[in-house]
Amino acid sequence: MKILIADSGSTKTDWCIAEDGRILRQIKAEGTNPVFQSEEEMTKAMKAVARQLEDVRPEAIYFYGAGCISTLTERVRHALRGAFPDADNAEVGSDMLGAARSLCGHGAGIACILGTGSNSCFYDGERIVENVSPLGFILGDEGSGAVLGKLLVGSLLKNQLTQGLKEAFLWQYALTPADIIDRVYCQPFPNRFLASLSPFLAAHLEDESIHRLVLDAFRDFLRRNVMQYDWQAHDVHCCGSIAYHYQKILAEAASSLGVRIGQIVQSPMEGLVHFHRESTYLLK
Repeated sequence: MKILIADSGSTKTDWCIAEDGRILRQIKAEGTNPVFQSEEEMTKAMKAVARQLEDVRPEAIYFYGAGCISTLTERVRHALRGAFPDADNAEVGSDMLGAARSLCGHGAGIACILGTGSNSCFYDGERIVENVSPLGFILGDEGSGAVLGKLLVGSLLKNQLTQGLKEAFLWQYALTPADIIDRVYCQPFPNRFLASLSPFLAAHLEDESIHRLVLDAFRDFLRRNVMQYDWQAHDVHCCGSIAYHYQKILAEAASSLGVRIGQIVQSPMEGLVHFHRESTYLLK
């Protein structure tokens, strides 16, 4: 049976057609999030993907997405049915459930997402049984790309980093302080904008103040989220671009707190393909 799996974040969505555990095709498209987008906007984005898959019609769809909380999943399901009317099933779950199934399979463990946003949970092998609310990049999302970007520009604009770093940043991104304020407070998707700035941190980790900023951000993520679960008895598994590209500092932060890091992957897709090959039940 051909299945379509989507791993959707606020910035991008990875789509994958698989059959019997084999990946047939993968597509990268814009992110979708029902918290910020209407059903019509999501349907439009999904139809663009459907046009690329006209020759490979999925029989079932498993969509794991940011913002797919219980009160909004029906909106996403309607958008999927509008874009893929021939699919027999269109099931929707949170991106956190997707990460847990990918990272832990049918075993218990702590699963984390560190991408544009951040999230974490304790997964018992079948379902998420504990979840510290991420709260978004204004109140939470510790360790995420959006928060790293927020900490970076906040420190730069308040002159907490060296003058050379500030000048290099403003030149590299062709931004003025006024531009930054406008993008954060007046333009849509400020989380995406802030996350797009985090590579500057990765390029300047040799600077002590930058290294400390990133290290403290990961310690905050672990303390305020992961360490509310049974972390002493379970490894902590992570997926997402931030976890993958900053894994050395993430491991340093974990070691300083006595937290055991398990696997770190950039994308949960391979694990999800394996999970759905082994599973016969649908998302709940």
